[in-house]
Amino acid sequence: MTMITRFAPSPTGMLHIGGARTALFNVLLAKHNAGTFLLRIEDTDKSRSTPEATQAIIEALDWLGLVPDEAPVFQSANADRHVACAQEMLATGAAFKCYSTPEELQTRREQGEELRNAAKQDGLSEAARQDLLQQANEKLAPFRSPWRNGAPAPSPDAPYTIRLRAPDQGQICLNDHLQGNITLEAGEIDDLILLRADGTPTYMLAVVVDDHDMGVTLVLRGNDHLRNTFRQIPIYQAMGWQVPEFVHVPLIHGEDGGKLSKRHGALSTLAYRDMGYLPEAVCAYLLRLGWSHGDTEIFTLEEAANVFSLGGLNKAASRLDLAKLDDVNSHFIRAADPDRLLDLLSPFIEAHIEMNEPLKERIRLALPTLSDRGNTLPELANACRFLWDNNAAALTKNARKALKPENLTLLGNIRQTLDAAESWTIEGLEKLIAEFCDLHDLSIGRVGPPLRAAITGGLPAPDLAPVLSWIGREETLKRIDIHMPH
Repeated sequence: MTMITRFAPSPTGMLHIGGARTALFNVLLAKHNAGTFLLRIEDTDKSRSTPEATQAIIEALDWLGLVPDEAPVFQSANADRHVACAQEMLATGAAFKCYSTPEELQTRREQGEELRNAAKQDGLSEAARQDLLQQANEKLAPFRSPWRNGAPAPSPDAPYTIRLRAPDQGQICLNDHLQGNITLEAGEIDDLILLRADGTPTYMLAVVVDDHDMGVTLVLRGNDHLRNTFRQIPIYQAMGWQVPEFVHVPLIHGEDGGKLSKRHGALSTLAYRDMGYLPEAVCAYLLRLGWSHGDTEIFTLEEAANVFSLGGLNKAASRLDLAKLDDVNSHFIRAADPDRLLDLLSPFIEAHIEMNEPLKERIRLALPTLSDRGNTLPELANACRFLWDNNAAALTKNARKALKPENLTLLGNIRQTLDAAESWTIEGLEKLIAEFCDLHDLSIGRVGPPLRAAITGGLPAPDLAPVLSWIGREETLKRIDIHMPH
């Protein structure tokens, strides 16, 4: 049987990194097993689902390279099929009409809480306390409808929901690939609603029907869905369908071990793009949050797909570490093709200055040397700043010291030498500067600082010869002239 996995986000907000990791695992599992990866947008909650969120989810997955093998399925388009399945279960007796109202159920819960609070009062005998607790537990127990055994409707036109008849006894068993064999007493599952009073299907029903109809053979998702699985298995059984395999992975935690939140850096996936992280770096980092393979730390998607298996998943929760993400990102920045890196970098440079062809060529020449000077694209863009800015209006303290009046004569002599240079290659400029030092009996420590200060204004930059080569003869002379007396 061909393995079919899926990722099924709800478009009620942006795609966060926990969801991105779930999608990543499903993609790799399908690729490794020559299977199919599908995307389903669970947009049945029309009050909270938005087209903007749907577009953002698809855009984020596309950016990460986690593209489904078929066109996305929109759950709302399958509503008639969901209703038909509920009606089928109603016809077979696996489901029933329930006339309990939301108000009645709310009253039941409130009564349970009141009884539980009453049991905490001082002065009660132990027998009275236990009696109150028993009454509270009955009210707060999973709901078993009084209409599950065929009681007549309260009136001919009374509104009703359609509920699944939960198993009366026994256990519901799950053999999870990561969590192992888990059982739940049937009495812990309620008669869950399949169709609401307005005839619309619920999430629990829609998920099962869609997974079956899409041919999903393995459901990999966060372990916050574990209890949902025990409520969904009886739906499969009621329809006579094969239950897929399940894998419930631990959620990602913050660095302090707490539930992941924005204070830990749990931003939308596209926010990481906007902060200057490369998609392959985000994927490689998320892959190692909950999965490992030997001693290898960094994988490309292709490398990961070759070795990805469920056996490499970890049962313990992982912790988000943005410093580690920076390290992984810097690795992929250094490994990136220079032309692609320039394209990725351009928006962050254009936040400072409008790009033109001469500047683009300078950056293209410099990138192989500068690519290790930033963990993120904005950091790398800032490291390139000397290529368009000599900081003349805001010289650093060291640059002002290097450009003091007594050094300007020396700088003028260097300018004449550079103006007359026959070769403007890195090697030629290195030789020219060395010959200038020898001719004037000066050390590079005496010549370099005023020249560097004039060229960069004190901005961080590599060795002088490469910098001069990248910015070109005309720009070099222009920058020196800014500091010369007129």
